[in-house]
Amino acid sequence: MGRTMAWAARSDHLGGIPRKLVIMGVGSFAKVVTSLLNSTSVQNPETLIRLVRSRPQGVPLITVSNHMSTMDDPLMWGFKGFPTTDARLQRWVLAAEDICFRNSISSYLFRLGKCIPIKRGGGIYQEHMEEALERLSDGAWLHTFPEGKICQDDTPIRRLKWGTASLIDRAPVTPIVLPIIHRGFEEVLPEKSFFGRRPPVPLWNKDIRIIVGEPIQFDLPQLRQTAISISRGQSLDSVGWRTTSHHGLNVVAQRWLYTTISDKIRTVMEDLRGFGSTLLKLKV
Repeated sequence: MGRTMAWAARSDHLGGIPRKLVIMGVGSFAKVVTSLLNSTSVQNPETLIRLVRSRPQGVPLITVSNHMSTMDDPLMWGFKGFPTTDARLQRWVLAAEDICFRNSISSYLFRLGKCIPIKRGGGIYQEHMEEALERLSDGAWLHTFPEGKICQDDTPIRRLKWGTASLIDRAPVTPIVLPIIHRGFEEVLPEKSFFGRRPPVPLWNKDIRIIVGEPIQFDLPQLRQTAISISRGQSLDSVGWRTTSHHGLNVVAQRWLYTTISDKIRTVMEDLRGFGSTLLKLKV
């Protein structure tokens, strides 16, 4: 099966005009909701803005965050000072196929908005994960929600899916990985507040807090060597996996590597979440 409306995701589709219009419109909406209708504070925004605007040429950026509502993206990019309406700088994002790509119209619009459809349970080697890898190969910015689903409770970060870790490992140039934690979007778009459903429009007069961390460092060559050493003489069911990765890792080694990368990201995200909870208690 071919990629969903891949032609609409091309930067040169109709001269790039539809993409610019969609991102300008969505970005303006995000600015209104996040910066005007609600009270938003951002810790360390300069790190995110710097990496979006001026990271080394050819070096991809992966941002990872918790997932509190169906509109975290694009609302989380609507804070003051962020280039939300710039189609060239705007992120690519992994988006749930069953929610965002239900029909041809929504598929077209989400594709113009630089969204990559991901099938839940489709595995780390599904067709559109290869597309995400291609964007990283271009040095682009990709955002992911590695928990894989929405959680509106103030609970610890859940075990992360392996998709993000696999992209970090497989990218030709090791991406910069930047963690972000946010709180408040679950009040802007609560899941069951409007007759047991989401409200028809985002709510207002809510407090939104966004915390941008520092880049997470990974010594991938060393991690791969450790993975190979640990996996010697071991085997696992290879269904859904490539029996040997492009770095020569068997299934056991791949699983160890992706678990290790995911656990490190989760630990950093949980530390940021704890820091945010402390700030909330201190009302900073």
